[in-house]
Amino acid sequence: MLGRAHAETRTAAASAKGGELTLLVIEADPAGDFTAPEPPDPPDQPEGSGIRLRIRTARNLTEAERLLTDDIHCILVDLALPGIPGMDASDGLAPLKHVLRLAPRHAVLALAAEGDAERAAAAVRVGAQDYLFRDELDGRLLSRAIRYAVERKRADVAQRQLTESRLRAQENARLERGLLPTPLLQGSDLRFAAHYRPGRSRALLGGDFYDTVRTPDGTVHAMIGDVCGHGPDEAALGVELRIAWRALTLAGLCGDRLLSTLQQVLEHERESEEIFATLCTVDIAPDGRRAGLCLAGHPSPLVTRKGRAAQLLPYEEGGPALGLLPRARWPRRQVELGGVWSLMMYTDGLIEGRVGVGSKQRLGQEGMVEMINSQLASGLSGDDLLEAAVARARELNGGELTDDVAVLLLDRGA
Repeated sequence: MLGRAHAETRTAAASAKGGELTLLVIEADPAGDFTAPEPPDPPDQPEGSGIRLRIRTARNLTEAERLLTDDIHCILVDLALPGIPGMDASDGLAPLKHVLRLAPRHAVLALAAEGDAERAAAAVRVGAQDYLFRDELDGRLLSRAIRYAVERKRADVAQRQLTESRLRAQENARLERGLLPTPLLQGSDLRFAAHYRPGRSRALLGGDFYDTVRTPDGTVHAMIGDVCGHGPDEAALGVELRIAWRALTLAGLCGDRLLSTLQQVLEHERESEEIFATLCTVDIAPDGRRAGLCLAGHPSPLVTRKGRAAQLLPYEEGGPALGLLPRARWPRRQVELGGVWSLMMYTDGLIEGRVGVGSKQRLGQEGMVEMINSQLASGLSGDDLLEAAVARARELNGGELTDDVAVLLLDRGA
């Protein structure tokens, strides 16, 4: 009998360095003559070395469920085991399938009669790691089969976790493409650049979002926003707001009408009334010389005109962040850009870093303007300018910036 007489049997483990494995045996007749002789010590190890095998025995599936604890490493299921009420009596593997569902993280071995090779092979096809024939079983074979099953199960779990990780990475990449869209600027002479970095460690997404589209009348619309917080829920809400902004913009909405509608979207989609979002929208006229500006609690863009230093666009007439006041209004201000210019829109993650290790002073908008002017003087533009700006802000902060950072750059040449 396997169990009481051999409750602790040492396995021959020439490659192991000690430890224990616990086997749960579910056999049809635990009072029968099924035995697992203790194997001799391997010739290259002293007596008493190796891995100890603890054996628990269950008389039926109900008792097995009670004995199945986290310290069980492997389960040996007798294929002659009777089923339980409600189980398909015509399915000879029904008890094994029940155990596999009951213990998805455990290694499982099937125990079959010698003449039942077909059902033993079928047991492996449905999920068992291996099978053993009762009449050929000895201690050394049992030891080797258990160690093999445990390691194979570990490999299966590792492979499944790797596959799940790859699927999550693919899902994150698809979500990232929704958050960081390809600008729709066909037919425009404006150049576009963007930089995005989430604040969460190892994250692809944060609460910042942006977009740029050109409508059929030739107007270029640009937007950048920031949902308070920078977790996955905020990232999802940012995606919803960006998609809503694009759809509303292509439908012809602009300024206060557009922001009022976006606030309705935010109010319906947010998880709590404390969630809000800041937003900056710019609509650039088809001739590229002027623009309309709306601010919803968001930092004002930075503009550089030919032959002049960078400066902030007016921000005195902005409105509140979306989601704060139910009947808020967002005035649209007309801004003259000129013939040659560069417009930089950004989230507050860029300006809220410190200006020295241990310093309480933040970079702020004035510090950012000074930083950008210095980089413009060195000849930087486009993607290089944005990369340098974020790198410099991180350097001044003495390490990674804790908030999400999004920066968008549109420029018009001569």
